[in-house]
Amino acid sequence: MRDLRTRIGYLWREPEAAAEYATGVSLHSHTNQSKETLDFLAKLGSNYRWLTPILRGRERLARERHGVEVDYAKGYWTPPLTPRMAFDLERSQIEKLRLQALVSITDHDNIQAPTLLRAVPSARHIPMSVEWSAPVGDVAVHLGIHNLPSAHAAELMAEMEWITTLAAHRSEPGANDRAVTAMLERLNNFPSVLVIFNHPLWDLYQIGQKAADEMTHRFIQRNEKFLHAFELNGLRSWEENRKVGALAAEWGQLLISGGDRHGLEPNANINLTRAVTFNEFVNEVRYLRDSHVLFMPQYAEPWKHRLLCSTVDAVRNYPDAPQGMQRWDERVFHPDKHGEMRPVSELWAKGRPPRIAIAPLLLVRMLGTWPVSGSLRMAWGEKHELKTLLGEMA
Repeated sequence: MRDLRTRIGYLWREPEAAAEYATGVSLHSHTNQSKETLDFLAKLGSNYRWLTPILRGRERLARERHGVEVDYAKGYWTPPLTPRMAFDLERSQIEKLRLQALVSITDHDNIQAPTLLRAVPSARHIPMSVEWSAPVGDVAVHLGIHNLPSAHAAELMAEMEWITTLAAHRSEPGANDRAVTAMLERLNNFPSVLVIFNHPLWDLYQIGQKAADEMTHRFIQRNEKFLHAFELNGLRSWEENRKVGALAAEWGQLLISGGDRHGLEPNANINLTRAVTFNEFVNEVRYLRDSHVLFMPQYAEPWKHRLLCSTVDAVRNYPDAPQGMQRWDERVFHPDKHGEMRPVSELWAKGRPPRIAIAPLLLVRMLGTWPVSGSLRMAWGEKHELKTLLGEMA
C-alpha cells in the first residue's frame, strides 16, 4: 500500500476549513476553446425511444431545407466563457476564501486557453494543461494532463492529438492501448507533470455501466504506475464519487478535486494546499502523496438541478458576450453541405433557426427559470454525504 493521505472537507459544514492553508487549486474546467461533442445526442436517441422521432424530425428538416446531413460525431458545441472569464471566475471563488488561487484549465484536446492566458499579467503563471481524450478500445478515457513543460508543451500536445486522431483507423488489436501507455510513460518522465484520471467511473460513451467499469479496470491495470490521482468530479453524483473513493482504495490511489465546470457555476470542489506554486503542488500530490479536497457549497445542491443549470448555461444567449459568442447557435458547430465546419447560425435559412429547431431549447430554458427551477430543485433534493466513504484515508 502506498503511503498516501486524502482528506475530504465540506465548506458548508466547515466554514474555517481553509484557514490553515495558503492556496486553493482549481482543477479541470473548460472554456470556449473546448470542443464538446454532440455525439451524446445520437446515443440519447438510441437509449430513450421517445426522443427518437424528435431527433429524426430535425435530421430530416436539416436535410430537406438546408441540404445538410446531421453528423453528431463531427458536430460540437463550445462553452460560453472565454479563457479570461473562466480564469477570473475560478480565481474569484478561491480568493473569497482568503487564499491565493492556482487555476489549471483543461479544455478538450487543446492548450489554446492557457496559451492565450499567459499573455494576461494576472494569469501568466497558469500551467499548460489539457483534458486528453485517450483512446481505449472503441471509446476513450479522459485524463487531466496538468503542467506540461513550456518548452515541450506544443510537441507533447501534437503527439496526444495524433494518437487520438489515428485511433479510429487502427485495425491491429491493442494498438491504441499501447500508444496511450507509451504516451503516459513519456509524460511521467517529466517530474512536474500531473496526470489525473478524470471521472473514472462515468459511463460517458453509454456502453453500459458494467462494460464501462471493466474498461476502467483494464485501463488502470495497464497504466496505474503512470496515474497520479483519481478525480472526485464536481459535476458527478454523490453515489458515483463514493464509488470512485472505493476504486481509489482498491488501487492504493490518491483522490483529488476536479470541478469539470462548463457553464457559469465555478468548480464545485478545489484542493487546499500549503504550496504557493503549481510545481510545489504537483510535488505535494505526486511525490508526498497528500491531497485535501474541499467541496464547495454548490455541491450540496441537488445534482440533477445543477446539471439542468449547466445545460441552461450552454443554451442561453449572452448579449454582452464578445461578437460571435452571443447566441447559442453561434457556439454550436457542424459541417455544411460541403463538409466545411461552420457555426450552426450560418446554416439556417435567413440566418434564423426554424421554430422546430429551437423548441427543445425553449423547453430547457423554461425548466431553468423560477418558479419551475425552484420546484424541481426541491423535488430533486438529496441528503447524501461523502463522509461515509471518504473521510481521513491513510
